[in-house]
Amino acid sequence: MMRNLKSVIFAGAALLLASPAFADLASDKAAVDTAKAAGTVGEQADGYLGIVSSADGTVTAAVNEINAGRRQVYTQTATKSGVTPDAAGQATGAQLIAKTPAGQFIKPLGGGWTKK
Repeated sequence: MMRNLKSVIFAGAALLLASPAFADLASDKAAVDTAKAAGTVGEQADGYLGIVSSADGTVTAAVNEINAGRRQVYTQTATKSGVTPDAAGQATGAQLIAKTPAGQFIKPLGGGWTKK
């Protein structure tokens, strides 16, 4: 049962990473990727992006837009799999943190920002 639940959650995470909704956010993604490399934005264990240090309005808007898209995917995944949106977000957050390059910031659940 647990293996099946994990498969459904990870399928939702794959949906997030390949979602056409995110393809429309190319400029937001570029702004966030640049901010991640600069140490201004990082990945959080809850599956959302976070502001590590002060960011300009463009970066903040991009983070908010991407997080809104992620929230929709987590809600869809939760509905299909019978888990909470938080659980879907955390499963994806674990994958995103694992893929975060060394030198960028991550934030574990209940912790502070750390450089990977």
